[in-house]
Amino acid sequence: MGEFEKSISFDGRDIRLKVGLLAPQAGGSVLIQSGDTAVLVTATRSQARDGIDFLPLTVDYEERLYAAGRIPGGIMRREGRPPERVILTSRLIDRPLRPLFPSWLRDDLQVVAVTMSMDELVPPDVLAVTGASIATLLAGIPFNGPMAAVRVGLVGDDFVINPTYAEIEAGDLDLVVAGSPDGVIMVEAGANQLPERDIIEAIEFGYEAVQDLIQAQRDLMAELDLKIVQEQPPEADASLENFIGDRATADIKKILAQFEFTKTQRDAALDEVKAGIQEAIAQLPEDDSIKLAATANSKTLGNTFKDITKKLMRRQIVEDNVRVDGRKLDQVRPVSCQVGIIPKRVHGTGLFNRGLTQVLSACTLGTPGDAQNLNDDLQSDQQKRYIHHYNFPPYSVGETRPLRTPGRREIGHGALAERALIPVLPPKHEFPYVIRVVSEVLSSNGSTSMGSVCGSTLALMDAGVPISKPVSGAAMGLIKEGDEVRILTDIQGIEDFLGDMDFKVAGTDSGITALQMDMKISGLSLDIIAQAVNEAKSARLHILEKMLQAIDKPRAEMSAYAPRLLTIKIDPDMIGLVIGPGGKTIKGITEETGAKIDIEDDGTVTISAVDESKAKKARLIIQGMTRKLNEGDVYLGKVTRIIPIGAFVEFLPGKEGMIHISQLADYRVGKVEDEVAVGDEVIIKVREIDGKGRVNLTRLNIHPDQATAAREAATK
Repeated sequence: MGEFEKSISFDGRDIRLKVGLLAPQAGGSVLIQSGDTAVLVTATRSQARDGIDFLPLTVDYEERLYAAGRIPGGIMRREGRPPERVILTSRLIDRPLRPLFPSWLRDDLQVVAVTMSMDELVPPDVLAVTGASIATLLAGIPFNGPMAAVRVGLVGDDFVINPTYAEIEAGDLDLVVAGSPDGVIMVEAGANQLPERDIIEAIEFGYEAVQDLIQAQRDLMAELDLKIVQEQPPEADASLENFIGDRATADIKKILAQFEFTKTQRDAALDEVKAGIQEAIAQLPEDDSIKLAATANSKTLGNTFKDITKKLMRRQIVEDNVRVDGRKLDQVRPVSCQVGIIPKRVHGTGLFNRGLTQVLSACTLGTPGDAQNLNDDLQSDQQKRYIHHYNFPPYSVGETRPLRTPGRREIGHGALAERALIPVLPPKHEFPYVIRVVSEVLSSNGSTSMGSVCGSTLALMDAGVPISKPVSGAAMGLIKEGDEVRILTDIQGIEDFLGDMDFKVAGTDSGITALQMDMKISGLSLDIIAQAVNEAKSARLHILEKMLQAIDKPRAEMSAYAPRLLTIKIDPDMIGLVIGPGGKTIKGITEETGAKIDIEDDGTVTISAVDESKAKKARLIIQGMTRKLNEGDVYLGKVTRIIPIGAFVEFLPGKEGMIHISQLADYRVGKVEDEVAVGDEVIIKVREIDGKGRVNLTRLNIHPDQATAAREAATK
């Protein structure tokens, strides 16, 4: 295939595709470009490895700093560990792509997207998602596509397709919709408490645009005279499935109907049935086809048993409208909440329980200097004032494994909870703290990300963060068998694993702040999505009611161990004066007072200390150093040192001037020591500020009323 270019006119912008120019040895490649943002996406297929019983798909998104005309920092001067946003974009590409591959495919697949150029208008992530579909089609990989994604913003009252960074920042919605010919397949959104109807309209608006991109991909394949590959699945031997089904179906049905079983009891009962099947197979002759099928792969028997269990559980829900724990389809598991269960050296804590899912969130308040600088990101001028981390240890599901750095799933869940809570956080000018919340999943049986949202809301209020409204969240599931559809509220682990959808919705009683929908089928109609969004509202409000029973508003007082912040504004021209040469002055203030000082470029000075008196002392020093002096101002000062021609007086914290010997008295003074001594308090007046900024003082011609006022001001 030679070089080929195609331009797609799309919502007032052009998306340009270049095929056959770059990466000729990849299975399929495309350079997808809009404005000056360009992403190279490749898809490659390798032969299946022995013993693989799943789809080994790897999706990687990478950013090169040359894309923004920058050189990386650090000793190596090259890109290192990927920033969090890059990891989240890898997940954004993976989630709509993975369900469209045939379930029987076992070949190694890898999709790599690299942002090679980026302007300030066009985000590269949705281009990378659409590019992944095109590269997969060009690679001839079996694929139930095409698939495409768009971003939807809300500017004023109007929805906008693929808004600019500035429009996203200024708007009340940042929503990504991905879809296939069969319907919506992925939704990711942050919103400023938008009502459900607006979210549903935005998804519909986005999916209409997605269909245009899907058709454009079909046209591209036709122009290249290529067909979308649809390979036939390998013939499967149903003898093992029938053997297990005949012997286990009745027992599995009975276990699934034991609604009083806990998760542990249910798993143990199913394991016992599976062990009986294994024993029955062991009794078969060595050359029996069923025994050979069961032992061909160590996981074959277990996977077949899971498939049968899945079918029976789904049938129970569809036919009987009953779930494995006996709940109705729209019923939430028992909820309980607590706050302040850890000593107040932790600034705020919230414990959230929903069924067997338990999340403990801890809130820490920090100073502006604790903000996270995104230096290794293409958008390098950003800082994060709210940081949310999510941990998922192995004991939370009763397992053992080595503890490692956070994986993609943990980073993704933390980002979702962060996005859900940002709309209710106080603005910086009202609450200048940097906030970090860590959600520890202590027990997991479904929807830990939404449990993190709930637990973190409790922790924020317990810490005294004045959030505008509390946020709760719920995860919705789906079972689709033919034309029969059942939406499940508050899915637990087994329903997530065996179901067709995981739809997380978070928000306040006023509207949605975040949502994330992932599918295991090739698409879902807008009507079903709208139903799930609306049913999630009832669940959210029910959970919110339980949360408010534990704490109904942010605490008026913060932990005694949280830093106290004082903020003042100084003339930006005086920043250098406060910092001093090599930071000497600001270090001296810190050492003298024990307070931490952060100065921003606009002259905002934030002073912090656990002991508020230390912060106030530092504030007085800085105010004194930066106060604009006027000739004639009168102060009460203290003599700090004496020289033959005069005395130095500190009349404001950090501000010193000299009284010449001739200005000590209205008569001739022989020696300075005859009039003042070190440590004496004296009333002085600013006589002159010379061209070098030096302050000359006097004790002459001070009105008694001025002296009285100066003494009173000094005692405040």
